[in-house]
Amino acid sequence: MPKSFSELEKSHPCFGSHGATTGRIHLPVCPGCNIACRFCERSINTTENRPGVTAHVLKPEEAAEIVGKAIQISPEIKVAGIAGPGDTLASDNAFKTFNLIGQQYPQLIKCMSTNGLLLNERADEVIAAGIDSLTVTVNAVDPEIEAQLNDYIIWHGKKIDGVEGAKILIENQLAGIRKIAEAGITVKVNTVLVPRINGAHISEIAAAVAEAGAEKYNIIPLIPSAKLKDEPAPNCAEIEAARRAAGEYIELFLHCNHCRADAAGVPGKSDISRQLYAKIGPGSYGENFSHG
Repeated sequence: MPKSFSELEKSHPCFGSHGATTGRIHLPVCPGCNIACRFCERSINTTENRPGVTAHVLKPEEAAEIVGKAIQISPEIKVAGIAGPGDTLASDNAFKTFNLIGQQYPQLIKCMSTNGLLLNERADEVIAAGIDSLTVTVNAVDPEIEAQLNDYIIWHGKKIDGVEGAKILIENQLAGIRKIAEAGITVKVNTVLVPRINGAHISEIAAAVAEAGAEKYNIIPLIPSAKLKDEPAPNCAEIEAARRAAGEYIELFLHCNHCRADAAGVPGKSDISRQLYAKIGPGSYGENFSHG
């Protein structure tokens, strides 16, 4: 059985609004992605502190070894998460990793993030993997708006761009959230706030994902990059307005950091990622680091 939301509040550092007292480790085992977000720029480096960035891409077996080292260095770690740097459902790497972790460290909470394109068809695998918390990034529920944020999807080997691709993505996101929520898994939805594009659309997103079964909603301010590098980041007033709009429909998640795909330690208090990866060569796992 997945951990209840009340259990996550006590043990998961990202769900405890009182401040993190436990730690997490993000395992960067998923390099490939199947959608092309216009603001996304994945990278292998040790300097940037944002999603989509890692110093290394690991094989599932390497990730399981890293978990053991992390617990030795930081016994406060209670969560093993997979959040990229690509999409967790675009390959089998996340499931292979969680299977190994489940055998060796069954006490750990397991959480993962996805863009949701394959969530509807892979929901049973997510449930079988024993995931306790799932985050789905939903940036619009109107295909016309989504098409301004995402150039295309790779859907069963076919590149589908524009509104047609956006429509498929949104349908699969909402249907997948519904299946996961019905299985008792806590679902959190992230939305990247780009005021000019989806700023007036937040209430519709929040209402739709809440109706599908999501319990928490997190608004992530745009970090201008990639094709949206010239788009201004939202200011405090715009973020607050978006939160007020969403809060009418769903409980807000207000203490998120822009974590790297290889973050490890107690958020805001300790970072042990460099200790863990010091002896691993950069970019050690040569799997496709691109879309598709």
